[in-house]
Amino acid sequence: MKEVTYYYQGICPETGELLRLPRTLLAEQIAQDLMTTITNPEGKMYGILLGENAAGEIEILKAFSGQGEAAGWVPSLVGREKIMLEEKRVLQLLETIKQEIISLQSIPEHNLYQLNQANFERKIQALQQQHQSNKQERDRLRNLGDLNSEELENLNNLSRQEKRARKQLKQEQKQVLEPLIEKINLAHQRIIELKQQRRNLSKQLQELLYQSYCLNNFSGQSLSLAKLMGSNLLPTGTGECCAPKLLNYAAMKGLKPIAMAEFWWGESNRDRKQGEFYGACQERCQPLMGFLLSGLRSSLEIIYEDEGIIAINKPAGLLSVAGRYQDSQDAVVNRFRRQGKNLIPVHRLDQETSGILLLAKSLDIYRCLSQQFQRRQVEKIYEAILSEIIEPESGIIDLPLWGNPQNRPYQTVDWQRGKASQTYFKVVGKEGNYSRLEFIPYTGRTHQIRVHSQAGLGIGILGDRLYNGKQSDRLHLHAKQLSFRHPQTETKIDLIIPTPF
Repeated sequence: MKEVTYYYQGICPETGELLRLPRTLLAEQIAQDLMTTITNPEGKMYGILLGENAAGEIEILKAFSGQGEAAGWVPSLVGREKIMLEEKRVLQLLETIKQEIISLQSIPEHNLYQLNQANFERKIQALQQQHQSNKQERDRLRNLGDLNSEELENLNNLSRQEKRARKQLKQEQKQVLEPLIEKINLAHQRIIELKQQRRNLSKQLQELLYQSYCLNNFSGQSLSLAKLMGSNLLPTGTGECCAPKLLNYAAMKGLKPIAMAEFWWGESNRDRKQGEFYGACQERCQPLMGFLLSGLRSSLEIIYEDEGIIAINKPAGLLSVAGRYQDSQDAVVNRFRRQGKNLIPVHRLDQETSGILLLAKSLDIYRCLSQQFQRRQVEKIYEAILSEIIEPESGIIDLPLWGNPQNRPYQTVDWQRGKASQTYFKVVGKEGNYSRLEFIPYTGRTHQIRVHSQAGLGIGILGDRLYNGKQSDRLHLHAKQLSFRHPQTETKIDLIIPTPF
């Protein structure tokens, strides 16, 4: 059903282009073969990268997360060796601090304080209970009313003696516990100082590592982690994951990456399970992806070009035209503009839809082609996969669509405010529990095929997160055929490209 199971991706810091590297079924198979050879029980991430060398041969790199190195595995990032002596000194100092903290946390005064405190609490409680019983007896005797003044004074003296006894016991408690508390507080204060010293040393060492760690990309650029991330805070361990190691080493060797896969092996934990594949971690790896993938700019596949028009095979995930925000500047139009070509898109494809996109080289050509679209003289055929088997083999979906201005670009079926929308569908194949369909839109509303599939057939397109399609690596909707009349030659142009899924 699909060759790609995940995309490593990032925005190129130089061009703003969205760069992607797939995890494929082949990469997963190679990774699964690697799993059978791992004997280390310690749980950690492992990864493989398929790369093409200058001779066109495929090489396989493998890496594991962390600082260790082993023969046959991708080494750590270049630069750490420059600070080995300083790192060793700091690590020894950190170990000394650790041992002193352990020693201070286990001083005998802690146990002595707890034992004495518990002992005095028992004595005080027993004394209070005895004195309470004595007081009740004195009160009873007083209430009888037949005591003389001397006997009453004796009772009062007993009360005063008990009060002095309680005071004396508390003074004794204070004399015993205060020296212990003083030593414990001194140890606690020293632990606070040592922990702060440890934090400072760790931070200094981390900054030193980030200044020395050198990352390389496929544009030939080389930057330290510190320069790459600027003022952004870097979590401990940044640069020690599999993906940065693999991409950095591939760039240094002059390999062109084809696919990559990362998996967890060893004892499972709350977040990771043995044998499962995972994508780039958000904290440490994802911020580096844009730089690491730079130089892998995917050229747009031109399927037709003449003096007036260009037709391309737009990949899924790429905008037709740029949006208003910085993270939506990677688009077909902008990529051509960087090549010195100012093209005008005659129509649009959704960002997640792949397939034929037609662009005009001049305003006159654009107007002629736009008229054909407006007059419904252009034939468009899409192919899609639905996540269930549908019963009708073909038919026309006729549902009016309306887009709420407050919830763009989401479209809904609305019989009062919606615009007339018609889509022809035909089942062209059934694969397991999936249906493969051709869609021919007679009108050109936003998200028309996606909404008509979900609302008209009751099944969302596979991977359509917006309209409740079953989760997948991509939206399985592809514009595979476009037929129109050339505005200059008047000849009919039939463009057809294969469906990639």
